[in-house]
Amino acid sequence: MNLYYKKIGHGKPLIILHGLFGMSDNWLTISKRIAKRHTVYLLDQRNHGRSPHLDEFDYTILSHDLEEFLQQQNLDRVRIIGHSMGGKAAMCFALKFPERVEKMVIVDIALKKYNHPFFRNLLDFMDRFDLQSYTDRSEIDKAFKDVIPNPAVRHFILKNVSRRDDHSFGWKINVSSLSRNLDNIFAEVKPDKLFSGPVLVVRGAKSDYILDEDMAEISKFFPNNKLVTIPNAGHWLHVEEEDTFCEELKLFFHAN
Repeated sequence: MNLYYKKIGHGKPLIILHGLFGMSDNWLTISKRIAKRHTVYLLDQRNHGRSPHLDEFDYTILSHDLEEFLQQQNLDRVRIIGHSMGGKAAMCFALKFPERVEKMVIVDIALKKYNHPFFRNLLDFMDRFDLQSYTDRSEIDKAFKDVIPNPAVRHFILKNVSRRDDHSFGWKINVSSLSRNLDNIFAEVKPDKLFSGPVLVVRGAKSDYILDEDMAEISKFFPNNKLVTIPNAGHWLHVEEEDTFCEELKLFFHAN
């Protein structure tokens, strides 16, 4: 399978894995800031962006997608940044293919099982929503206001609306597959070994995705970790506090 990707910069290979409803474009600004020392590969994971839409979707599958991508690109060892769903995929990959990972940044996600009714309700709404009947983006935005009251989050989600060749609107994400596999996305990662390489765990102070008690489980399987909490940031901390986040990346990646 061929994942869609963008490649920028020069230096050590660095993979960026977006979260649920995300895509490579969401990380372009960050990647440009770290591309002076890295060759950055921004991936669209399966069922997102311009990558293939397929029925199967879980973290084992995402790990093998990444391994196949590294083989295609002739990459040996890489650095990885993974946000939310992409962070779980990164952790799963590092545990399955530890020889492939030099350093890893996990952004606001733990190993545990999650249950966020917002995402389930949103996918159900999107699955029922007759997107093709709309001709104007502002009308789509208006239709989603009750489901996604926060304008910044709504703007992020609706980046998944695209024009098709016939000028009708369609979804960039595979709504039906993600909806069917949502339990797999929320599922706990259950490691059977550990990854001993350097790991930076970054969380937002206003986010509840990584609680203090979650760090014991993370440390059990990723013992060489450092936790950083970014003030005034929620789950999308790389957008909300971009400068602070990039500074933490710089300190981590430039360290021996």
